[in-house]
Amino acid sequence: MTDLGLDGVDDIEARLSPRRLWPAMAALFAVLALLTLFSLFFIGPRRSGFFDLYALYQNDPDLARLILLDIRLPRTLLGLLTGATLGLSGAALQSLLRNPLAEPGVIGVSGGAAFGAVAVFYFGLAGGGVLAISTGGMIGALSALGFLYLLAGKNPSVATLILAGVAINGFAAAMTSLALNFSPNPYAALEIVFWLMGSLVDRSLPHIAFALPFIIIGWALLFSAGKALDALTLGEDTAVSLGFDLNWLKLRIILGCGLAVGAAVAVTGAIGFVGLVVPHLLRPFVGYQPSRLILPSALGGAVLLTCADIIVRLISPDIELKIGVITALIGAPFFLYLIMSLRKEMT
Repeated sequence: MTDLGLDGVDDIEARLSPRRLWPAMAALFAVLALLTLFSLFFIGPRRSGFFDLYALYQNDPDLARLILLDIRLPRTLLGLLTGATLGLSGAALQSLLRNPLAEPGVIGVSGGAAFGAVAVFYFGLAGGGVLAISTGGMIGALSALGFLYLLAGKNPSVATLILAGVAINGFAAAMTSLALNFSPNPYAALEIVFWLMGSLVDRSLPHIAFALPFIIIGWALLFSAGKALDALTLGEDTAVSLGFDLNWLKLRIILGCGLAVGAAVAVTGAIGFVGLVVPHLLRPFVGYQPSRLILPSALGGAVLLTCADIIVRLISPDIELKIGVITALIGAPFFLYLIMSLRKEMT
């Protein structure tokens, strides 16, 4: 084995520095965002690209602005917000719970948001306005967050949080299945199923305006927890001796994930595996210090979801696949790979 020496170690640290990774990922997302906004000739139901849009602007500027600002821009922004939220939440939860298989759905908020939206469909309230479904989803997410702390108690342990989240997820899934079983008509059941698959289609700027305040508050809570998570890697006793309040840390992360993920899921529907996959893909590049992983995971989530959105439109431009199907097809094999890797480490 070659001895790299101090210079070699410094070179590796420089190569793996998040300061080099963040600009690269931000640039990659900018390219993907422009691609989704202006397209190439092979993207979109009508396969219209930048030059087609420009030609349309020359002939009918109002229609061109409608396509760009009311259809494509909300889809791009929502992909950014949702992907970043899922990636950021996954990194924070894996660090807090010290579980490599943790992801945003583990605390039950995603399931609660899904059930809240399904209840809107079931009771025929979906026609009550453009934000009716999102409002139901957010109420469900906040209710799940309240039940989580009711079950876990004031000073919850990691195991208690996980078990409470599993219980809430199980109950929400059961109630969602019950709504599907007793759906008043097949069309309502079909709408429920499609929404549960997750999608960025047919969302508008009011949807983003609805979710954005909750997402920003959630992000602020999660980004502020970086140093405390670094201390937690040394053990709970060490973190306490360094002056960090672990109960406040758990509250910040659970509340931050609950608000941000709940708002995103309330608008897009259930999109899984992004929060599981992204931190694992980026951890080798930034090391195992949680504070160095948080921002790259947010950028990585935005990149992954934007890529998935482009793939959706490439595979079937006439009848789009739901983006939650694509992320599941990517994430499920990766999940199995993680399980096999953990089994090898334990043997």
